[in-house]
Amino acid sequence: MANVIIVGTQWGDEGKGKIVDLLAENADMVVRFQGGNNAGHTMVVQGEQFICHLIPSGILQGKTCVIGNGVVVDPAVLLKEIDGLNARGVDTGPDNLKICEKAHLIMPYHQKVDHAREKFKGDKKIGTTGRGIGPAYEDKATRRGIRFADLLEPEVFAEKVETILDEKNFYLKNYLSSETLDANNIIEEYQAYAQRLVPHVTNISIAINEAIQSGGQVLFEGAQGTHLDIDHGTYPFVTSSNTVAGSACCGAGVGPAAITHVT
Repeated sequence: MANVIIVGTQWGDEGKGKIVDLLAENADMVVRFQGGNNAGHTMVVQGEQFICHLIPSGILQGKTCVIGNGVVVDPAVLLKEIDGLNARGVDTGPDNLKICEKAHLIMPYHQKVDHAREKFKGDKKIGTTGRGIGPAYEDKATRRGIRFADLLEPEVFAEKVETILDEKNFYLKNYLSSETLDANNIIEEYQAYAQRLVPHVTNISIAINEAIQSGGQVLFEGAQGTHLDIDHGTYPFVTSSNTVAGSACCGAGVGPAAITHVT
């Protein structure tokens, strides 16, 4: 039994995708444990190119793929990936793709704040991807985040959006001089996402640990690289999550004793 973590030791783009794709052949489960759609892997299979920003690349080999609690997820991007893979004959059903109920959602106001801040800073901007990754992790840390579990309860979800958006709109309008957002539009949009994504939502910690205890082999797929780690990287020019190997345990819900190797 081998449970392996793959991490990059630079700023990303070291070729992790190739290693993950190679090792995934012998894995039973492939887990993404941090980051958002600011990362991804490009695979070429029999001359055909596949690009995944959120879904682990093991999906191409029919492995059980997991999006862990440490990931922040833009549901629009995720559904675009699912539809793109389905159209090319890749099975992304709930048995093949699982999403942690504790994973946080990237919301429209996260993207709005991300873009507006960079514009506001001018020459002093950090150079974010503008995809709302940082603001989503901010809300997670300040206990104002919205998780996939909230999609299971529409009334709770709507109440949280309305409460949070009051503050976000004030900040957008009065500090960043940006346009505001409408709560009803966001609620309606995300309710549509929920109808398609809720079947994938589960307690992935249980699923991963059961796989390990039954003798399965789990591959933990890191995103970005060590120098982009928010604690150990070239701060402040880093990403908003921990990209190092230790983050796999926190971002997937497994104990360190379960890990047998780090590449």
